[in-house]
Amino acid sequence: MSELRSLPVPDGLDGERVDAGLARLLGLSRTRAAELAAEGHVALDGRPLGKSDRLVAGGWLEVELPGAAEPIEQSPPEPVPGMSIVYDDDDVVVVDKPVGVAAHPSPGWTGPTVVGALASAGFRIATSGAAERQGIVHRLDVGTSGLMVVAKSERAYTVLKRAFKDRTVDKVYHALVQGHPEPTVGTIDAPIGRHPTADFKFAVTAAGKPSITHYEVLEMVPAASLVEIHLETGRTHQIRVHFAALRHPCVGDLTYGADPSLAARIGLTRQWLHAVRLGFEHPSTGQWVEVESTYPTDLADALAALRGPRE
Repeated sequence: MSELRSLPVPDGLDGERVDAGLARLLGLSRTRAAELAAEGHVALDGRPLGKSDRLVAGGWLEVELPGAAEPIEQSPPEPVPGMSIVYDDDDVVVVDKPVGVAAHPSPGWTGPTVVGALASAGFRIATSGAAERQGIVHRLDVGTSGLMVVAKSERAYTVLKRAFKDRTVDKVYHALVQGHPEPTVGTIDAPIGRHPTADFKFAVTAAGKPSITHYEVLEMVPAASLVEIHLETGRTHQIRVHFAALRHPCVGDLTYGADPSLAARIGLTRQWLHAVRLGFEHPSTGQWVEVESTYPTDLADALAALRGPRE
């Protein structure tokens, strides 16, 4: 008996090789994904795909899983301690997401999600989008805290997706990065793609997608700098990759080369990165909506530790 999985290709897998993309999307090994393609079990918009063909965002993907087991069950919706609602109306809800929470369910993730927390609280969100991430118009990494907007109406989903694509949303982050970047105000314009040797990471690479990060140093402390960042594009791990490429990784970001001894000294167990401000044109009224978030305790304490005692 076989199972047929039919779904649109997510934006984040645009340009991915079929074997790599299927592995991430369906929780398969890359070898098994390659076998499925070689055996003719993978098609995009009705056209069979080989393992090295490229996926196209929005295309309709069909994957036959011979002898497949029952689909992995998703965790039931449950509240997320520390997640707060900072704005809510008939069209959108903006949440302040704590660290350790994913935006939506995904293969291999069994922890809490924004989608699950909203469902448990009785929020009805848009049904547009892939089944596991309905209403999600942008994401934050599990290890990044801060503001996320979720669409509640179908119109809001369409308008906000377009706004993010057209780069009209104001996304502002604060990061504590190692060292003292020079110049103190600048733009990082460097394409980002999959890391050539580590599938779980990204890197600046000539074959990557255009990626633009604007930054300004707000404060210098011993061994680090507090930086305000405006994202023009929204690639996965964009801030982390760009500052690592400058040799100024986010403090605590061991995946991208941060100093583990510095993180341990200030008691930080994740990257110091927080989405502090989010501004967008309301999808129904056209009025500008802007919300802000304060630093969570772990980031505030780490920054205070680097600042040292006040005189």
